Amino acid sequence: MLRPPLDPPTARPLAVARWLYAVAALIVVMVVVGGITRLTESGLSITEWKPVTGAIPPLNEAQWLTEFEKYKRIPEYQQINRGMSLEAFKNIYFWEYLHRLLARAIGVAFAVPLLWFWVRKAIPRGYGWPLVGLFALGGLQGVIGWWMVTSGLAERTDVSHIRLAVHLNLALVILAALVWVARDLTALARSADSRPARMTFVGAVALALLFVQLIYGALMAGLDAGLAAADWPLMNGRMAPADEFASRPFLDAIVNDPYVVHFIHRWWAFVAFGGLMWLARVAKRGGDRRSSVLIHSSVGIQILLGIATVMMGVPIWIAALHQLVGALVLVAAVQGAHGLGQRRA
Repeated sequence: MLRPPLDPPTARPLAVARWLYAVAALIVVMVVVGGITRLTESGLSITEWKPVTGAIPPLNEAQWLTEFEKYKRIPEYQQINRGMSLEAFKNIYFWEYLHRLLARAIGVAFAVPLLWFWVRKAIPRGYGWPLVGLFALGGLQGVIGWWMVTSGLAERTDVSHIRLAVHLNLALVILAALVWVARDLTALARSADSRPARMTFVGAVALALLFVQLIYGALMAGLDAGLAAADWPLMNGRMAPADEFASRPFLDAIVNDPYVVHFIHRWWAFVAFGGLMWLARVAKRGGDRRSSVLIHSSVGIQILLGIATVMMGVPIWIAALHQLVGALVLVAAVQGAHGLGQRRA
Protein backbone atom coordinates (compact mmCIF):
# COMPACT_ATOMS: atom_id res chain seq x y z
CA MET A 1 0.00 0.00 0.00
CA LEU A 2 1.41 3.38 -1.01
CA ARG A 3 2.02 5.92 1.72
CA PRO A 4 -0.23 9.03 1.42
CA PRO A 5 1.69 12.18 0.39
CA LEU A 6 2.35 14.94 2.89
CA ASP A 7 0.51 18.24 2.47
CA PRO A 8 2.35 20.30 1.32
CA PRO A 9 4.89 17.96 -0.30
CA THR A 10 7.71 20.07 1.19
CA ALA A 11 6.41 19.52 4.75
CA ARG A 12 8.96 18.26 7.25
CA PRO A 13 6.93 17.25 10.31
CA LEU A 14 9.80 15.46 12.07
CA ALA A 15 12.11 18.47 11.77
CA VAL A 16 9.37 20.76 13.11
CA ALA A 17 8.69 18.32 15.97
CA ARG A 18 12.37 18.21 16.96
CA TRP A 19 12.46 22.00 17.01
CA LEU A 20 9.41 22.10 19.30
CA TYR A 21 10.99 19.54 21.64
CA ALA A 22 14.11 21.72 21.83
CA VAL A 23 12.01 24.78 22.73
CA ALA A 24 10.17 22.69 25.34
CA ALA A 25 13.52 21.72 26.88
CA LEU A 26 14.47 25.40 27.09
CA ILE A 27 11.19 26.13 28.89
CA VAL A 28 11.95 23.40 31.43
CA VAL A 29 15.32 25.08 32.08
CA MET A 30 13.53 28.42 32.31
CA VAL A 31 11.11 27.06 34.92
CA VAL A 32 14.01 25.87 37.07
CA VAL A 33 15.90 29.16 36.78
CA GLY A 34 12.67 31.01 37.60
CA GLY A 35 12.30 28.87 40.71
CA ILE A 36 15.86 29.67 41.82
CA THR A 37 15.19 33.35 41.13
CA ARG A 38 12.23 33.21 43.49
CA LEU A 39 14.04 31.16 46.14
CA THR A 40 16.98 33.58 46.21
CA GLU A 41 14.62 36.58 46.37
CA SER A 42 16.21 37.93 43.18
CA GLY A 43 13.12 38.78 41.15
CA LEU A 44 13.01 42.50 41.97
CA SER A 45 16.70 43.23 41.39
CA ILE A 46 16.01 44.56 37.87
CA THR A 47 13.42 47.31 38.17
CA GLU A 48 12.92 48.14 34.49
CA TRP A 49 11.64 46.19 31.51
CA LYS A 50 13.75 46.69 28.41
CA PRO A 51 13.00 43.76 26.08
CA VAL A 52 15.85 44.57 23.67
CA THR A 53 18.47 46.75 25.34
CA GLY A 54 18.01 44.90 28.63
CA ALA A 55 19.88 41.95 27.11
CA ILE A 56 23.11 43.85 27.80
CA PRO A 57 24.07 43.68 31.50
CA PRO A 58 26.00 46.41 33.36
CA LEU A 59 29.54 46.41 31.94
CA ASN A 60 31.41 48.71 34.32
CA GLU A 61 31.31 49.95 37.89
CA ALA A 62 29.34 53.09 37.01
CA GLN A 63 26.59 51.07 35.32
CA TRP A 64 26.43 48.68 38.27
CA LEU A 65 26.05 51.58 40.68
CA THR A 66 23.26 53.03 38.53
CA GLU A 67 21.35 49.72 38.64
CA PHE A 68 21.94 49.45 42.37
CA GLU A 69 20.55 52.94 42.94
CA LYS A 70 17.37 51.97 41.08
CA TYR A 71 17.01 48.93 43.33
CA LYS A 72 17.47 51.08 46.44
CA ARG A 73 14.28 52.98 45.58
CA ILE A 74 11.94 50.01 45.98
CA PRO A 75 10.40 48.73 49.25
CA GLU A 76 12.31 45.42 49.20
CA TYR A 77 15.62 47.21 49.65
CA GLN A 78 14.30 49.86 52.03
CA GLN A 79 12.50 47.42 54.35
CA ILE A 80 14.43 44.17 54.01
CA ASN A 81 17.81 44.59 52.34
CA ARG A 82 18.90 48.03 53.54
CA GLY A 83 22.65 48.08 53.81
CA MET A 84 23.14 45.37 51.16
CA SER A 85 26.58 45.53 49.54
CA LEU A 86 27.10 45.98 45.82
CA GLU A 87 28.55 42.46 45.61
CA ALA A 88 25.43 40.99 47.23
CA PHE A 89 23.29 42.96 44.77
CA LYS A 90 25.29 41.53 41.86
CA ASN A 91 24.49 38.03 43.12
CA ILE A 92 20.73 38.51 43.07
CA TYR A 93 20.95 40.51 39.83
CA PHE A 94 22.59 37.49 38.17
CA TRP A 95 19.59 35.20 38.63
CA GLU A 96 17.00 37.71 37.45
CA TYR A 97 19.20 38.64 34.48
CA LEU A 98 19.69 34.96 33.59
CA HIS A 99 15.94 34.40 33.84
CA ARG A 100 15.20 37.27 31.46
CA LEU A 101 18.04 36.30 29.13
CA LEU A 102 16.61 32.79 28.83
CA ALA A 103 13.20 34.29 28.05
CA ARG A 104 14.74 36.27 25.19
CA ALA A 105 16.62 33.19 23.98
CA ILE A 106 13.39 31.18 23.93
CA GLY A 107 11.68 33.93 21.95
CA VAL A 108 14.46 33.88 19.34
CA ALA A 109 14.61 30.06 19.35
CA PHE A 110 10.89 30.01 18.52
CA ALA A 111 10.54 32.97 16.15
CA VAL A 112 13.50 32.39 13.82
CA PRO A 113 12.87 28.69 13.06
CA LEU A 114 9.13 29.36 12.77
CA LEU A 115 9.82 31.95 10.08
CA TRP A 116 12.31 29.63 8.38
CA PHE A 117 9.92 26.66 8.33
CA TRP A 118 7.09 28.91 7.12
CA VAL A 119 9.12 30.32 4.22
CA ARG A 120 10.35 26.85 3.26
CA LYS A 121 6.77 25.52 3.43
CA ALA A 122 7.99 22.85 5.82
CA ILE A 123 5.06 23.17 8.23
CA PRO A 124 2.31 20.61 7.54
CA ARG A 125 -1.12 21.95 6.69
CA GLY A 126 -3.16 22.83 9.77
CA TYR A 127 -0.19 23.47 12.06
CA GLY A 128 0.97 26.92 10.95
CA TRP A 129 -1.49 29.12 12.80
CA PRO A 130 -1.46 27.02 15.98
CA LEU A 131 2.31 27.55 16.07
CA VAL A 132 1.78 31.29 15.60
CA GLY A 133 -0.68 31.11 18.51
CA LEU A 134 1.98 29.46 20.68
CA PHE A 135 4.40 32.24 19.75
CA ALA A 136 1.77 34.81 20.78
CA LEU A 137 1.35 33.03 24.12
CA GLY A 138 5.10 33.32 24.60
CA GLY A 139 4.87 37.06 24.05
CA LEU A 140 1.99 37.25 26.52
CA GLN A 141 4.14 35.35 29.00
CA GLY A 142 6.76 38.11 28.81
CA VAL A 143 4.11 40.77 29.47
CA ILE A 144 2.76 38.79 32.43
CA GLY A 145 6.29 38.42 33.78
CA TRP A 146 6.68 42.19 33.88
CA TRP A 147 3.15 42.57 35.30
CA MET A 148 4.29 40.24 38.09
CA VAL A 149 7.45 42.25 38.78
CA THR A 150 5.57 45.57 38.93
CA SER A 151 3.53 44.25 41.86
CA GLY A 152 6.67 44.43 44.00
CA LEU A 153 8.05 47.80 42.93
CA ALA A 154 5.81 50.25 44.75
CA GLU A 155 4.12 49.03 47.95
CA ARG A 156 4.99 45.36 48.46
CA THR A 157 8.38 43.93 49.41
CA ASP A 158 7.87 40.95 47.10
CA VAL A 159 5.87 40.08 44.00
CA SER A 160 2.21 39.09 44.19
CA HIS A 161 1.91 35.33 44.67
CA ILE A 162 -1.23 35.40 42.51
CA ARG A 163 0.65 36.97 39.61
CA LEU A 164 3.53 34.56 40.14
CA ALA A 165 1.10 31.65 39.87
CA VAL A 166 -0.31 33.06 36.62
CA HIS A 167 3.21 33.54 35.24
CA LEU A 168 4.46 30.06 36.14
CA ASN A 169 1.38 28.18 35.05
CA LEU A 170 1.15 29.93 31.70
CA ALA A 171 4.73 28.73 31.10
CA LEU A 172 3.60 25.20 31.96
CA VAL A 173 0.56 25.48 29.66
CA ILE A 174 2.89 26.49 26.82
CA LEU A 175 5.19 23.58 27.70
CA ALA A 176 2.29 21.12 27.62
CA ALA A 177 1.03 22.50 24.30
CA LEU A 178 4.49 22.28 22.72
CA VAL A 179 4.86 18.63 23.73
CA TRP A 180 1.35 17.79 22.51
CA VAL A 181 1.86 19.40 19.08
CA ALA A 182 5.35 17.89 18.76
CA ARG A 183 3.93 14.43 19.38
CA ASP A 184 1.21 15.04 16.77
CA LEU A 185 3.93 15.98 14.28
CA THR A 186 6.05 12.97 15.21
CA ALA A 187 3.07 10.71 14.48
CA LEU A 188 2.51 12.53 11.19
CA ALA A 189 6.15 11.90 10.23
CA ARG A 190 5.59 8.17 10.77
CA SER A 191 2.33 8.07 8.85
CA ALA A 192 1.03 10.82 6.57
CA ASP A 193 -2.58 9.84 7.26
CA SER A 194 -2.15 10.36 11.01
CA ARG A 195 -4.62 12.77 12.60
CA PRO A 196 -4.08 15.09 15.61
CA ALA A 197 -4.78 13.40 18.94
CA ARG A 198 -8.02 14.17 20.76
CA MET A 199 -8.17 14.76 24.47
CA THR A 200 -9.87 11.87 26.26
CA PHE A 201 -11.86 12.02 29.48
CA VAL A 202 -9.14 10.21 31.43
CA GLY A 203 -6.44 12.51 30.08
CA ALA A 204 -8.46 15.65 30.78
CA VAL A 205 -9.21 14.65 34.37
CA ALA A 206 -5.61 13.66 35.12
CA LEU A 207 -4.20 16.87 33.65
CA ALA A 208 -6.80 19.03 35.42
CA LEU A 209 -5.95 17.47 38.79
CA LEU A 210 -2.25 17.96 38.07
CA PHE A 211 -2.70 21.62 37.13
CA VAL A 212 -4.48 22.34 40.41
CA GLN A 213 -1.40 20.95 42.14
CA LEU A 214 0.90 23.04 39.95
CA ILE A 215 -1.10 26.18 40.74
CA TYR A 216 -0.74 25.52 44.44
CA GLY A 217 2.95 24.83 43.98
CA ALA A 218 3.29 28.33 42.53
CA LEU A 219 1.29 29.81 45.41
CA MET A 220 3.59 27.94 47.80
CA ALA A 221 6.61 29.58 46.21
CA GLY A 222 5.04 33.04 46.18
CA LEU A 223 4.02 32.88 49.85
CA ASP A 224 7.17 31.07 51.07
CA ALA A 225 4.62 28.58 52.40
CA GLY A 226 7.14 25.76 52.42
CA LEU A 227 8.46 27.27 55.65
CA ALA A 228 5.04 27.14 57.34
CA ALA A 229 5.75 23.63 58.64
CA ALA A 230 8.81 21.40 58.71
CA ASP A 231 7.28 18.09 59.79
CA TRP A 232 5.39 15.40 57.87
CA PRO A 233 2.70 14.05 57.72
CA LEU A 234 1.51 16.38 60.49
CA MET A 235 1.98 20.14 60.16
CA ASN A 236 3.49 21.62 63.32
CA GLY A 237 1.96 18.71 65.17
CA ARG A 238 -1.52 19.33 63.75
CA MET A 239 -3.51 17.40 61.19
CA ALA A 240 -5.46 20.34 59.68
CA PRO A 241 -5.32 24.16 59.80
CA ALA A 242 -8.62 24.60 61.64
CA ASP A 243 -7.56 27.85 63.34
CA GLU A 244 -6.52 29.44 60.07
CA PHE A 245 -9.81 28.52 58.42
CA ALA A 246 -11.70 29.92 61.40
CA SER A 247 -9.83 33.24 61.42
CA ARG A 248 -10.48 34.31 57.81
CA PRO A 249 -13.00 33.72 55.00
CA PHE A 250 -12.65 30.38 53.24
CA LEU A 251 -11.80 31.75 49.79
CA ASP A 252 -9.27 34.14 51.31
CA ALA A 253 -7.65 31.34 53.33
CA ILE A 254 -7.21 28.90 50.43
CA VAL A 255 -5.39 31.52 48.36
CA ASN A 256 -3.62 33.85 50.79
CA ASP A 257 -2.85 31.96 54.01
CA PRO A 258 0.60 30.26 53.78
CA TYR A 259 -0.34 27.50 56.22
CA VAL A 260 -3.58 26.67 54.41
CA VAL A 261 -1.92 26.81 50.99
CA HIS A 262 0.79 24.46 52.28
CA PHE A 263 -1.87 22.09 53.63
CA ILE A 264 -3.74 22.00 50.30
CA HIS A 265 -0.59 21.54 48.23
CA ARG A 266 0.60 18.77 50.54
CA TRP A 267 -2.59 16.70 50.39
CA TRP A 268 -3.85 17.57 46.91
CA ALA A 269 -0.63 15.88 45.75
CA PHE A 270 -2.27 12.55 46.54
CA VAL A 271 -5.45 13.50 44.67
CA ALA A 272 -3.30 14.34 41.64
CA PHE A 273 -1.39 11.10 42.28
CA GLY A 274 -4.63 9.15 41.99
CA GLY A 275 -5.54 10.82 38.69
CA LEU A 276 -2.08 10.23 37.25
CA MET A 277 -2.04 6.59 38.31
CA TRP A 278 -5.41 6.17 36.57
CA LEU A 279 -3.92 7.73 33.43
CA ALA A 280 -0.84 5.50 33.66
CA ARG A 281 -2.95 2.38 34.11
CA VAL A 282 -5.16 3.17 31.11
CA ALA A 283 -2.10 4.05 29.02
CA LYS A 284 -0.43 0.75 29.89
CA ARG A 285 -3.60 -1.17 29.13
CA GLY A 286 -3.63 0.49 25.71
CA GLY A 287 -0.07 -0.63 25.01
CA ASP A 288 1.75 2.58 25.97
CA ARG A 289 4.03 1.08 28.61
CA ARG A 290 6.66 3.83 28.23
CA SER A 291 4.26 6.59 29.30
CA SER A 292 3.09 4.46 32.21
CA VAL A 293 6.66 3.98 33.45
CA LEU A 294 7.49 7.68 33.03
CA ILE A 295 4.39 8.76 34.95
CA HIS A 296 4.97 6.30 37.79
CA SER A 297 8.65 7.12 38.21
CA SER A 298 8.37 10.92 37.91
CA VAL A 299 5.39 11.15 40.28
CA GLY A 300 7.06 8.93 42.88
CA ILE A 301 10.26 10.98 42.79
CA GLN A 302 8.28 14.22 42.95
CA ILE A 303 6.38 13.23 46.09
CA LEU A 304 9.61 12.21 47.83
CA LEU A 305 11.24 15.49 46.81
CA GLY A 306 8.27 17.46 48.13
CA ILE A 307 8.49 15.78 51.53
CA ALA A 308 12.26 16.27 51.62
CA THR A 309 11.92 19.95 50.67
CA VAL A 310 9.62 20.59 53.62
CA MET A 311 11.49 18.53 56.20
CA MET A 312 14.88 19.99 55.25
CA GLY A 313 13.69 23.60 55.55
CA VAL A 314 13.41 24.37 51.80
CA PRO A 315 17.07 24.27 50.72
CA ILE A 316 17.45 25.94 47.33
CA TRP A 317 18.96 22.97 45.51
CA ILE A 318 16.29 20.47 46.50
CA ALA A 319 13.45 22.96 46.02
CA ALA A 320 14.75 23.70 42.51
CA LEU A 321 14.97 19.96 41.84
CA HIS A 322 11.37 19.63 43.04
CA GLN A 323 10.32 22.27 40.52
CA LEU A 324 12.29 20.54 37.74
CA VAL A 325 10.67 17.17 38.38
CA GLY A 326 7.26 18.88 38.57
CA ALA A 327 7.75 20.07 34.98
CA LEU A 328 8.83 16.56 33.98
CA VAL A 329 5.72 15.08 35.61
CA LEU A 330 3.67 17.39 33.39
CA VAL A 331 5.58 16.26 30.29
CA ALA A 332 5.04 12.59 31.20
CA ALA A 333 1.32 13.19 31.83
CA VAL A 334 0.93 15.02 28.51
CA GLN A 335 2.67 12.15 26.73
CA GLY A 336 0.33 9.64 28.35
CA ALA A 337 -2.78 11.71 27.60
CA HIS A 338 -1.62 12.23 24.02
CA GLY A 339 -1.14 8.49 23.54
CA LEU A 340 -4.73 7.85 24.59
CA GLY A 341 -5.96 10.67 22.38
CA GLN A 342 -4.02 9.41 19.41
CA ARG A 343 -5.66 6.01 19.58
CA ARG A 344 -9.04 7.72 19.82
CA ALA A 345 -8.25 9.88 16.76
